[in-house]
Amino acid sequence: MVVRVSILAAPPKRAGADEDEDAVLPVARKRHPWRWVTGGIALLLVAQFAHGLITNPGWDWSTFAQYVTAASVLSALKVTIELTVWGTLLGFFIGIWLAIGRLSKNPVFQAISWTYIWAFRSIPLIVQLLFWFNLAYLYKTLSLGIPFGPEFVTFETNGVIGGFTAAVIGLALHQAAYSAEIIRAGIISVDQGQWEAAKALGLPWRRQFFTVIAPQAMRGILPNAANEVISLFKGTSIVSTMAIAELFYQVQVIFGRNGRVVPLLMVATVWYIVLTTALSIVQHYIERHYAKGHVR
Repeated sequence: MVVRVSILAAPPKRAGADEDEDAVLPVARKRHPWRWVTGGIALLLVAQFAHGLITNPGWDWSTFAQYVTAASVLSALKVTIELTVWGTLLGFFIGIWLAIGRLSKNPVFQAISWTYIWAFRSIPLIVQLLFWFNLAYLYKTLSLGIPFGPEFVTFETNGVIGGFTAAVIGLALHQAAYSAEIIRAGIISVDQGQWEAAKALGLPWRRQFFTVIAPQAMRGILPNAANEVISLFKGTSIVSTMAIAELFYQVQVIFGRNGRVVPLLMVATVWYIVLTTALSIVQHYIERHYAKGHVR
């Protein structure tokens, strides 16, 4: 006996049937009541803080407006910018060579670079600044000549290293220790295959580094380097201990005369915020430049 089994195939669905069924399904809207509550509380606190800034007479905004663009404050701001620029340029220049020393296969260069970074990261910045400011106590004269040999030129230390120069030296040497580690971290973050690919193309070492490795390393270097520059800009206030007329020192002098501490501190605060914002904008565009081909 033969048993015949027939399988009835389901009729094929017409094109777009699934879309029609999905279209009639109810869509439940997801609600976030606590998001609106917390947002409202945050806005209320911000509005309360802004109201206090405007209405509290202790802020003394008239005094703030009087001194925020005063000639003495702008002159001190110029000194702060100069300290930041010189400290950054010299610090990163020295930091590049220290990073090369750390990455070198020469054990002498490795030891010297590591020792420098260890020492300058261990000593507080204010101690370094005061040391360089009082360098004449240790060395009355400085000279140029052959090491352990005759001296060709000799000059007084106080005549060469003044307060501003000592501040630049201290800031640059301190910055170099941190810059070296930032640069080294950016270089070693590049995949080893990139080095091998550049070598396989037969490129000279200079082109390998500057056209293949450096652009990729800059993506890792820039955020931390920008943070260091901003920290250095604000850290220049420490040189006020050396009686250098930078921004914070000048503000101290003014409120020491008129007793208006809070509005004068706000003068310094606003200028720090303005220039930090400018540095952040520059950082954004530089990062966007080096992100080409990496971020869609």
